[in-house]
Amino acid sequence: MNRSTSTDHRITGWSALLGGALSLVMIALYFVYSGPPPEANVLSRNLITLGTFTAFLVFSVGLARLLRTYGHGDAGIVGEIAVTALRTYVVVTLVATSLEVGTSLQFPDGSLDPTVDGPLAAGMAMLHGPIARVLVAVFLLALASATGVREHLGRRVVRGSIVLALVNLALVPSIYFGMDAADFYAANGWGATASIGAINVIWFAVLGRAILRAGAPATTDERQERVAVA
Repeated sequence: MNRSTSTDHRITGWSALLGGALSLVMIALYFVYSGPPPEANVLSRNLITLGTFTAFLVFSVGLARLLRTYGHGDAGIVGEIAVTALRTYVVVTLVATSLEVGTSLQFPDGSLDPTVDGPLAAGMAMLHGPIARVLVAVFLLALASATGVREHLGRRVVRGSIVLALVNLALVPSIYFGMDAADFYAANGWGATASIGAINVIWFAVLGRAILRAGAPATTDERQERVAVA
């Protein structure tokens, strides 16, 4: 493995881990208040979201480079689809973040919960819900199918990505179940949006860890043994 490829593994892996770590802090801030949160809470958690998805943007760039390496210079159409879906997911989430902050800035007294109150909350339903679910599913399925991923990242990562993709797809029809955040399967429900969103970003961190392991120095026999165990 040449130096540039090793650097690509480190930057890609650590950016995914950083995004996953920041997301845990961001998610925790959503559950501090049972009612409408104060402006400081909304601004803080969305500032962390900005950092989180900036890290995932770096992750997507590094992943594109690695997939070309795994495919001997060509990531293939599924590799391109995986990277495009991930980048689009980053953009969609940042747009939804802007909408959420907009409500808090317009009503700084904390009288509204930007995730459930006001027209902007309704505007975020598709972004945080079905659109995000489809993009993550496409990313994971395409990544699992990309050339060299099974060899470099391991079978467990591939199988886990496929399972998580199917779970995301199962939550796409949530728009038919209203907007009661207390309902698991609502368009902005705690299950179809919050819980699966948290699992997804944690899985991105798992992918980052697998990429770091794949970039660690190893002999051919050790690499083969790692894949067989995985």
